[in-house]
Amino acid sequence: MQRILFLLLLVPGMVWSQVRIRDVTTYPNTTPSSLSGYGLVVGLAGTGDGSKSTFTPQAFATMMKSYGLQVDPASLKLKNVAAVIVTCEVQSGARVGARCDVLVSSLGDATSLQGGTLLRTVLQDPWNKPVAEAQGPVSIGGFNFESQGSRVSRNHAVVGRIPGGMTLFEDAPALPAPTDSFVLSLKQPDLQLAVRIAASINANYAFAADVVDPSTLVIHVPEACKSSTERFMFQSDIGELTVTPVASDRVVINERTGTIVVGSAVVLLPAAVAHGNLTVEITERSAVSQPQPFGQGQTISERQSRISVESAGTGLLEVSAAASAGDVARVLNSLGVTPRDMIAIFQGLKEAGSLQAELVII
Repeated sequence: MQRILFLLLLVPGMVWSQVRIRDVTTYPNTTPSSLSGYGLVVGLAGTGDGSKSTFTPQAFATMMKSYGLQVDPASLKLKNVAAVIVTCEVQSGARVGARCDVLVSSLGDATSLQGGTLLRTVLQDPWNKPVAEAQGPVSIGGFNFESQGSRVSRNHAVVGRIPGGMTLFEDAPALPAPTDSFVLSLKQPDLQLAVRIAASINANYAFAADVVDPSTLVIHVPEACKSSTERFMFQSDIGELTVTPVASDRVVINERTGTIVVGSAVVLLPAAVAHGNLTVEITERSAVSQPQPFGQGQTISERQSRISVESAGTGLLEVSAAASAGDVARVLNSLGVTPRDMIAIFQGLKEAGSLQAELVII
């Protein structure tokens, strides 16, 4: 049975660490710009798109036409070419010539991008304006080999990165210098954290911060800051101030990896849980029937299947009131369930009002 990995964060009783204000907030006009484009990866060892990806030959023929060659897309069989979507994010204030990593994701039915090279791909901003280009060798950080139905792979072979593969040819939106005031936005709105941030700022700069709502603070620039350099220095100093974070009241479940993260503010009210497992196992093997020597029969191969069903239950488990994340973990470990069953249990506890936390499934 697959075991569950519990990560207990911010357990009560531990020494609370301080975080910088810049790590939990963002400045105005600093949201990264998302860029994307359609491109071709070439140089694959027979792991490219197959006949199902009809758009790949069309894109390849269009590219060859720009080089003065006429190619019929219907006659192309491109096993060493894969259509991909290229994405990246550009920070505010980036200038022409800036470089950053790009993510390359297969768009067709390619089995691996290993050893491939991305041809020059134009990247557009959300308003379809060309602002950058990307190209270079794709690194997948793994491998994928197939032969006669057998397969050996490591990591995800149809998604890769190109370090420094993007080059900007249009300036990103500039970061304006603050005037009389500027706005801080919390990455995760929380009124208690907003109040703590304002208190930390006002302790260093009297009456400089006002809380507008759980996600917004207005910071007033001191009159002594006359030049744009001084205003930027003040904005930078605000970001370096520290604040005590707010305890998490979330339970985050990743079904794919079997990971559960429980925040320190999570508690369970008294409840009773009955859990049962139904396991269906299907075993398939090949059986070969051959005729007698000098017989007139033919060799026949057929598949035989065997299905077994096993039902097991943990019975009724009483859950007493839990005062900490450690108590929650001990209760859940006693069930010994799979990640898929764990989701159902958490949802049931949430609906019953026992789970006093926000349930997030990713």
